[in-house]
Amino acid sequence: MIEPQGPLPPEIYWRRRVVAGGAALVVVGLVVALIVWMTSGGDAPQNTAATSSVPSSAAPSSESAPPSSEPPAAGDAGAGGAPGGNAAGAGAPGGASASASSPPESASPAGVPGGPAGPNLCPDQAISVVLYTDKPTYTIGQQPVFTIVTTNAGLSDCTRDVGKAAQNVIVRTLDGSRTLWSARDCSPIETVNNVVLKPAQQVKDTITWSGTTSSPGCERPRTQVPAGSYSAIGKIGERESFPITFNVVAPAQEP
Repeated sequence: MIEPQGPLPPEIYWRRRVVAGGAALVVVGLVVALIVWMTSGGDAPQNTAATSSVPSSAAPSSESAPPSSEPPAAGDAGAGGAPGGNAAGAGAPGGASASASSPPESASPAGVPGGPAGPNLCPDQAISVVLYTDKPTYTIGQQPVFTIVTTNAGLSDCTRDVGKAAQNVIVRTLDGSRTLWSARDCSPIETVNNVVLKPAQQVKDTITWSGTTSSPGCERPRTQVPAGSYSAIGKIGERESFPITFNVVAPAQEP
């Protein structure tokens, strides 16, 4: 029965038996390995469960420790809170006194004693000065009339003295090299006229020239200026106008 029987050569049947036997051994080995793995795996969960059960049982004891220490801490907090409450209570009188003292401070409004402040003074940069004559040519002996115009060139109301004490007209030779007359040399008028000027508002005044020369303090004799062309500027304080020109001619001779 051991000898293979069949139409094929015996070597083929022996090879088949060897292959079948090897396959059987492999299957048996796999079964044994599976049994061993299942056996070792079944023990591990038990050990793991046993190990994990220890911390779970120890956890209550460790968690129960903080509650035992909380009452003293709460007592300390309560003791510390009492001074804080006293401090807050002590601060209340100070707050009450501060609130009680505030009404007298607000009872005296600022600026009442002096009343509302007026407009500021117009600086020289905030005004413009223009000078012109009543006609371009005069005959010797006539008295030119100069009109001086002061304008608020700023953007807000301001106050400016435009009286005779602040006005001046200066007549010079045409090239401007020599001063012939100044309205301040011999004029006794020193009036002050403070005017509140709105933006672009103008104030006009006139100054009449006798046509004669002058000197500071009116110390030297005054003489009639000869025929010719002259220049003049107007001033308000230190603010000057642009120069203008006019003519003085000899009177026409009768035939």
